[in-house]
Amino acid sequence: MSWKIISIITKKILLYLNPKFQLTFKNQDYIDSESGPKGLWIKFPRLHYVYNNSIYNKDALFVSPYLIWLDKYNNLDKKKITDHIKTLNQFLQTPKISVIVTVFNPNIKWLVEALDSVRSQLYTNWELCIADDCSTMPEVSNLLNNYSKLDNRIKFVIREMNGHISAASNSALALATGEWVAFLDQDDLISEDALYQIANVIIKNPTAAIIYSDEDKINDAGVRDDPHFKPDWNQDLFYSYNMISHLGVYHKPIVDDVGSFREHYEGAQDYDLALRITEKIRSDQIHHIPKVLYHWRVHPNSTAGRFGAKPYAVDAGRRALQEHFMRIGSKAQVEIDSSGFYRIRHSIPDQKPLVTIVIPSYNKGDVLKQCINSILKKTLYENYEILIIDNRSNEHKTLLYLESINQIKKVRVIRDNRPFNYSALNNYAVCEARGDILCFLNNDTEIISRCWLDEMTSHAVRPDIGAVGSKLIYPNGKIQHAGVILGINGGAGHAFKYASKLFRGYMSRLLVVQNYTAVTGACLVIEKHKFQKIGGFDEVNLPISMNDIDLCLKLVHAGYRNLWTPHALLYHKEGLSRGDDMAPINIERFNKEVSLVASRWEGYFSQDPAYSPNLTIVNENFSLAFPPRVC
Repeated sequence: MSWKIISIITKKILLYLNPKFQLTFKNQDYIDSESGPKGLWIKFPRLHYVYNNSIYNKDALFVSPYLIWLDKYNNLDKKKITDHIKTLNQFLQTPKISVIVTVFNPNIKWLVEALDSVRSQLYTNWELCIADDCSTMPEVSNLLNNYSKLDNRIKFVIREMNGHISAASNSALALATGEWVAFLDQDDLISEDALYQIANVIIKNPTAAIIYSDEDKINDAGVRDDPHFKPDWNQDLFYSYNMISHLGVYHKPIVDDVGSFREHYEGAQDYDLALRITEKIRSDQIHHIPKVLYHWRVHPNSTAGRFGAKPYAVDAGRRALQEHFMRIGSKAQVEIDSSGFYRIRHSIPDQKPLVTIVIPSYNKGDVLKQCINSILKKTLYENYEILIIDNRSNEHKTLLYLESINQIKKVRVIRDNRPFNYSALNNYAVCEARGDILCFLNNDTEIISRCWLDEMTSHAVRPDIGAVGSKLIYPNGKIQHAGVILGINGGAGHAFKYASKLFRGYMSRLLVVQNYTAVTGACLVIEKHKFQKIGGFDEVNLPISMNDIDLCLKLVHAGYRNLWTPHALLYHKEGLSRGDDMAPINIERFNKEVSLVASRWEGYFSQDPAYSPNLTIVNENFSLAFPPRVC
């Protein structure tokens, strides 16, 4: 039984006995490892918990794990401040950062807190550039005037006409003299070390053009929640939603070069700006700081409170994306899908390339038959062939079935009698494949979505994409594969494994196309020339397992992005033909293959760029890491 359920039951019993009883958590004894909360004990008359060195009273049992995580790992204590100041004193340069704020009829209390969060920065070479977009509240101009007198780094302009966020942002940008610009909303906050962290990245990365951080949400009581721990630059996730968002920092010459903000994109003006800038720079010029440096205010009119609070912003983002693809010469079409996120439908050449679906098989003809029937009956994409590599089947029924399907026009069966070597079987199949596109498919899969091969092929033909993976679910409806996370328990795990197929995933990542460092070979689509370029599967060292992970990492090393799409959906029964890697007979071999790949690609296993160091590597559920793997 989980600790939360035990806590709830305990509280109900106590309240029944005495309504004044509450529970008290002591954070320093509450967490000791990534296993999570380990205990609680009783105290009365009220519950309290420590948060950012303050005592908060709350008539509730459950204390958010994130608040505990913050208290344990995110407090900017005296030692950290002293260390930051020492580092600041060693800076050979101190780039000026212009913080851009637009104001219109704000909540004065929140605006004061926003401005004070800039004034309290450890890093001092900043300026605060404010544009008031013709507020009708007279106290706004008085407040801004007083702040400019308090600190000569604060400057403001009052616009004569209300022009909305894009025009107002450009007015604030016109005041900026810094080499870098950072954007802060009038009701949000930045952490005390935010600009220090930004400056540190700028100094260490002279070619940087975009810097972004993690973020969370803050309510009117000052309680923080709902952290967004982001991956490193993930271009296809960025196409699904604006993963830069807050805190976004840009090299000002590039902002000027692309023409700053454009009107008529209000609500997605920052997304439009980022899209235009990414067209001008390399991906290695985009840097992620895996720290929560921005606190997004939750209120009824904020998109932090609920998606859809500003539906015009979603459409503005769609238009910005569509124009982006037009500018880069892509025929992709941008839609807003049923989940509310962007879906990019990439084009396939008019002459659809032949796809060779490679299926290694051994006995279990009934399993193979379900797989083949589902392909033949459900696949909308017409230009494909099925190449079955039969590896020493000896069951009479299976051999009869193989003989019968070999008569089907789209199906070929070839025999390979070597001892089972998954890598070698597939490499041999590639030599026999007629298609320019390869689809490696396990025989214990079944097609669900009719557009699966169209979807995967549309991504595979993109010049910068390597391997394309699909969403695989168990027959019971639980997630089997939604991308691979490297480093899970020292090896590799499938994102959100065993979660419900209806689950949206952390930050809705089960709903959107994105880049993962690796995807499973159980259903993997790739252009043949890319597969051959990187030497295919390693049949010498990785005959059974981890060959798909190794293949994906070779593709990354060669400059490709691997991609996972939820719009290609299949069942996967996992291991019906060849058995479980964790079975006693297989585990020694499996561990050896894991160790080899983890050693070969050590950097990716110590920190997977498609995953956050603030999230756990004990399991695949994207829960918080106790402790995080970042200083």
